[in-house]
Formats: sequence, structure tokens, C-alpha cells
Amino acid sequence: MNFLELPSQPHPAVSYLRVGRLLYWSLILFLLESWFYWGQFQASLQQFSLFWVALWFGCFLFSFVHIFLVIMDGWSRFQNYKRAKDLFFVHGFNSRIADMYVGSKCQRNAAIVAAEELGYKDEIMNYYQSRGIKWFHYLPYFMIHDPLFLFRNYFWERTFLEKVYEPKFDYRSLHLERAI
Repeated sequence: MNFLELPSQPHPAVSYLRVGRLLYWSLILFLLESWFYWGQFQASLQQFSLFWVALWFGCFLFSFVHIFLVIMDGWSRFQNYKRAKDLFFVHGFNSRIADMYVGSKCQRNAAIVAAEELGYKDEIMNYYQSRGIKWFHYLPYFMIHDPLFLFRNYFWERTFLEKVYEPKFDYRSLHLERAI
């Protein structure tokens, strides 16, 4: 893609929210769950029932920890988005680039948002459709292929600890330069 064909670019905050929109809806749900479970835990303390105290506290911990996991996952997907956008900008739409992000719904969404902002949305959607990927494929494929994924280093690094990626181009400036 050359600079003259670059579509209007959204603010990075808008891209950040679009990349992680599924994650941020689940973040809201985990916040509400945590609030509900905390209330149930507080009420169970009044009843002095060890079973209910343990149950509600366990539910609270589960949802509370997921708040942070969702935030870290969203940040990692934004790093994927920045890398994918640079790759699509330099090489145009390429199925090998799209394949790098085929592993999960969130990673695919990062690539789709990056491609869409560069005008390649139809190409990437058609490619993922040709690979047999449906809109309801939310579960990451590695979870199906490797049930012990929680004990694998790649899961933690790829899902929550993606390295910071500094984009090679300032797309908003490039678009504004084109307009001048």
C-alpha cells in the first residue's frame, strides 16, 4: 500500500477499544460478577457456614482474577494489532500474515481491525471464511489441541505477556500528509 491510498485513521484509543471489544464486554461482566460474589461472600460471613463462605469466596476470587487477565489479554491483543497493521501496510494483504493471528477469536479480531483500517477488511474476512472459521469460533484452537495449555509457557507469553510493539509508522500523520 502506498501512502496515497491510506484511508482515514482512527485515534489509537478507538483502535484499542475496537481490538478488544469482546474482552471489554467480558471485563464488565467480571466486574459485575465480582461485585455480586463479594456481596454473597459478605452475607455468608453472617451465617457462619464454612461451605458457603468458601464457595462465595472462591467464586469472588475466580471473577476478580479474571478482571486482570482480561485487561492483560486486551493489552496483548493491541500489540498484535500494531504488528499486524505494520505488516499489512508494508506487504499488503497476505494470507501468511493473517495466519499468524488465526489462533483465537481475539487475535483474529486484532488482525481484522488492522486490516480494516488499511482497507483490507474484505480480503481478510474472505480468507478466514475460506479457512472454515466461523463467527462463533470463540474458543482458541490451542485449547482444543492441548488440554494442558495452562502449564505451557507459550500460553502465558502469547496470551497475557505479549512484548511491547512500537509501530513503525504514524498512520494518522501519514493520512493527514496525504490530505495536504
